[in-house]
Amino acid sequence: MRKLLLKTFAVAALLLGYAAQVAATPVDTFEFSSPDKQKRALSLAHELRCPQCQNQNLIDSNSPVARDLRLEVYKMVEEGKADDEIVQFMTSRYGEFVLYKPRLETKTYVLWLGPVALLLFGGLIGFIFIRKQRTSGGKALELSAEEQRQLDELLKRDK
Repeated sequence: MRKLLLKTFAVAALLLGYAAQVAATPVDTFEFSSPDKQKRALSLAHELRCPQCQNQNLIDSNSPVARDLRLEVYKMVEEGKADDEIVQFMTSRYGEFVLYKPRLETKTYVLWLGPVALLLFGGLIGFIFIRKQRTSGGKALELSAEEQRQLDELLKRDK
């Protein structure tokens, strides 16, 4: 009985160890020629969105596409390409979607100016509503004699 328990424990420990290795994700390690290039590459990878994950930048994503793009950014930084060239390469390949901060162009005016327009529209509606409430709130509601009598009866009954 004791041997069976030990064997079961050993098998469980091996399976647990194997499962831990399978769940581990590899970490990209790039050897940069200078700390400045490393900072540039990390900055660019933070600014670029993963085309597959959609809501993660290249650093945060574990997808194969993000891994390939991190390698591409690393190579281009090491080759001495400028940040604008790298961003241009990525946008030409994957479109404006890869930019977390899209450029201000005619096709992105709605994206940049839409929130401001909605805020102004909401402020205008609020201003009109408040102004209407103030102008109509000054008039007292007049009750007919019958309504006043019913109100008086209700108030007397509650006392």
